[in-house]
Amino acid sequence: MLTVNKIIAQGKGLAPALLKRASSVELGWDTRQKSRFDATDSAGRQLAVFLPRGTVARGGDVLVVEDGSLVLVKAAPQPVLMVQACAEHGSAHDLMRATYHLANRHVALEIATDHLKLEPDHVLAEMLRAMHLTVTEAQQPFEPEGGAYAAASHGHGHAHEHGHDHGHDHDHAHPAPAAPTRGRPVPVSVAAAPAPHVHGPGCGHDHGDHKH
Repeated sequence: MLTVNKIIAQGKGLAPALLKRASSVELGWDTRQKSRFDATDSAGRQLAVFLPRGTVARGGDVLVVEDGSLVLVKAAPQPVLMVQACAEHGSAHDLMRATYHLANRHVALEIATDHLKLEPDHVLAEMLRAMHLTVTEAQQPFEPEGGAYAAASHGHGHAHEHGHDHGHDHDHAHPAPAAPTRGRPVPVSVAAAPAPHVHGPGCGHDHGDHKH
């Protein structure tokens, strides 16, 4: 059995020719979120994977074997629930509401612009249908969000490299306070905080009694 103790996020820095020659391993989400597991690659080799604790292997990552060879990680298709807005009455706002409620329950969730993916759960499925969303079963790779800090440290979060230059060339010099006037306190100007927005729970659609 060969040992693996290093992972390269999305194969960054590796030549395409090396990746083309690499073997591969298909793993479900339950395995890829573990830092220690056994696997068999496409070449039939037994791998004992020991990664730093907290490491999550994503599809497209590359495992480095102790003999120097590379193994490409592929997200294996698995049972998932596909959640989409109702084609007749729904909108993207419905998906945003669903994301909020699922996040409050700490559900592992893959987020796209037109759908959500989560692992099968009949209780959550009924909750989502009650919110006028369409829920269907599917067999697809599952890549849930890993959190902002995890994405930043491992190079994930949909592997976007926006390279924004926010231009933080602000003039932070603060003017010197005015000298106090004799016998009177100096007035201090305090900016009032903007009132928070309050959104109503309704989405503005008359859903009637349709079923998904």
